[in-house]
Amino acid sequence: MPGILPGETDLYALTDSRLALGRSVEEQARTLLSAGVKILQYREKHAKAGVMLQECLILRRLTREAGACFIINDHIDIAMLADADGVHVGQDDLPVPEVRRLLGPDKLIGLSTHAPEQALAAVKAGADYIGVGPIFATQTKEDVCAPVGLGYLDWVVSHISLPFVAIGGIKEHNIGTVAAHGAVCCALVSELVGAQDIAAKVSAVRHAMHSSGG
Repeated sequence: MPGILPGETDLYALTDSRLALGRSVEEQARTLLSAGVKILQYREKHAKAGVMLQECLILRRLTREAGACFIINDHIDIAMLADADGVHVGQDDLPVPEVRRLLGPDKLIGLSTHAPEQALAAVKAGADYIGVGPIFATQTKEDVCAPVGLGYLDWVVSHISLPFVAIGGIKEHNIGTVAAHGAVCCALVSELVGAQDIAAKVSAVRHAMHSSGG
């Protein structure tokens, strides 16, 4: 299976041009990858399809050059055209088995989960990894559900063998707590791309994660 899974690296970064202080998707990606991020998800909810494809083709090249995993949020067609390493889908998107039919056996499929029954279903459906959250309140998604807190994270650590990424409101000041509860990979959006100095923030977040029980 190509691509780096959560658990094989510590940070999972997402693009978001609305939060990136005017930086382009390419600039966000270049800076994150240069700072050592090894999983990058393209998530641009308001871009048109043609723009998405052009941006994803650029990010595919950059991630390949950096030896990083490239995931596209939701858009299976764009992922296929850009030859991304995989896609990340939500509970209301196409079911994992149908996504697998489109992508084939050699691409990664991540599925967001918010409760134990969804995690168990993800395993049965053949997801390669799951998103666990939102751990804390977050404003970076318009259709986000209520925070699930650390209790669901604890349950996943104890009951699910799939790789997982913790997501939702995770920032430098609380990532140590998330790591202490067993998360070895955490997703961040605004904390990274919204930082004045992305590279410095990546370093600070990593330090906070690994010095606080991660």
